[in-house]
Amino acid sequence: MIYEPDEDSFLLVKQVKKLAKDKKVLDMGTGFGILAETALESGAKDVLAVDIDEEVIEFVKSKGIKVKTSDLFSNIDEKFDLIIFNPPYLPEDELEDFEIRNVTTGGKEGYEIIERFLIDAKKYLNKNGEILIVFSSLTNKEKVDSILNENKYKFKCLETKKMFFEELYVYLIKMH
Repeated sequence: MIYEPDEDSFLLVKQVKKLAKDKKVLDMGTGFGILAETALESGAKDVLAVDIDEEVIEFVKSKGIKVKTSDLFSNIDEKFDLIIFNPPYLPEDELEDFEIRNVTTGGKEGYEIIERFLIDAKKYLNKNGEILIVFSSLTNKEKVDSILNENKYKFKCLETKKMFFEELYVYLIKMH
């Protein structure tokens, strides 16, 4: 199932436009491919989009974007200046359809995929590399902050957006 761009994607698009120029970019969990497209349009020197879903891979490939199948970093063997991630970040909801849950649910508590990503991400960053990520207040912001601190990242919130039932956070993350 291809994740259609929504508020979280559009928040990241604004930041990608500012940060991607002249950078080697990885769009993790590319979904619709909007972030990879934005990076290319913003002058990134190289963009690789990855996703676990074969339907997504074919769709993004049809847009002329360099793409490959990967479960987070499982099929990545290079380093990047900017890694963009719009992860599945909502807590598990048993009533949700499996296909939808697959693109929106970040684990039982919502932060588990973000945690897996952050533990490994530093190995794939060039010196002075950055991570751009979005997540929700439903994910447990304090837990995400704690994971960042445990993994020795420095981070700042670039933007927040209050929604009807949640607040979205866009973080810029760097190594200490």
